[in-house]
Amino acid sequence: MKKKIIYIDMDDVLCDFSQAHKNARLKNPELDYPQSIAGFFTNLKPLPNCIKLVNKLRSVDVFEVYILTAPSIMNPLCYTEKRLWIGEKFDMDMVGNLIISPNKGLNKGDYLIDDNINGKGQENFEGEVLHFGSDKFKNWDVIWAYFKTKYTL
Repeated sequence: MKKKIIYIDMDDVLCDFSQAHKNARLKNPELDYPQSIAGFFTNLKPLPNCIKLVNKLRSVDVFEVYILTAPSIMNPLCYTEKRLWIGEKFDMDMVGNLIISPNKGLNKGDYLIDDNINGKGQENFEGEVLHFGSDKFKNWDVIWAYFKTKYTL
């Protein structure tokens, strides 16, 4: 059986970008792009249950799981920092499944878990977009329950 491909966004899906951005703006109000500060991405906090439940998805033979994140072009270090974050929170196998692309609609797959449904090509993604943080998919427990029910895991 061909595995189902799941792409998972990073910012505000795996890690708390919004709170870190808000805190950085308070500390540095003169910066329009506080995410341009070195270390911004490596210091992001994981969202509740995301590491555990992404690893559960990875452990199921039904899925092939990738991280699909857009770069912050205001911080050229973000490419390295996002890779370091994935390596620290997951493992080298997941680092090998890290894709950094400004256009998520270019990737072929079955699912995209993202906090936005457009703006970075999500509207052109050929599979199903699970709108993370929405009423239907408000957190990782709901995402896991969706897949568990759909594939009787």
